[in-house]
Amino acid sequence: MEYITIALAKGRLAKKALELLEQTGVTCEEIKDKDSRKLIFTNEELKLKFFLAKANDVPTYVEYGAADIGIVGKDTILEEGRELYEVIDLGIGKCRMCVAGPASAGALLGNGELIRVATKYPNIAKAYFMNQKHQTAEIIKLNGSIELAPIVGLSDVIVDIVETGSTLKENGLVVLEEVCPLSARMVVNRVSMKMEQARITELISNLRSIVE
Repeated sequence: MEYITIALAKGRLAKKALELLEQTGVTCEEIKDKDSRKLIFTNEELKLKFFLAKANDVPTYVEYGAADIGIVGKDTILEEGRELYEVIDLGIGKCRMCVAGPASAGALLGNGELIRVATKYPNIAKAYFMNQKHQTAEIIKLNGSIELAPIVGLSDVIVDIVETGSTLKENGLVVLEEVCPLSARMVVNRVSMKMEQARITELISNLRSIVE
């Protein structure tokens, strides 16, 4: 029997994903060892391998078949735009992608004027303004504190993930529009879905019964 390899997005999401998997009987004790320097963790009994990766790399590992399965946020899936199957919404890590800015910037949305948008998610922002708003947007990619951009006059608005909205509030910004709801999803490599159909389908249905 071949191993099935699962890539998990590092951090809180991996921890929550492992808790969900444990409820289906899929465990990996090795991965919990905080001092371990290992990169690949194995469950020999179930013929499963796990590894932790940066969120944006998970869809790449899955598309190219280095991982059969990935667990990652919907924001990363949309931003990366990789060829893979999105099979289940795990309902963890819930938040939303929003357009935010000073309240006055609301007047710039949807009036056909050019708008400057700062974001860590240029592909999501571009698609939203082009396909849903039909508005010309100049997209500025940033890596750090996105909230800073409208405050210092770099952009009119931002497109970013909003969990509670408290950071926005503290900086005098508000949510102007919701782009889409977000949560963690399970994605599967297209070839793996055919080759390991029985095992992967079983894992999906076990997870689905817990999530639903």
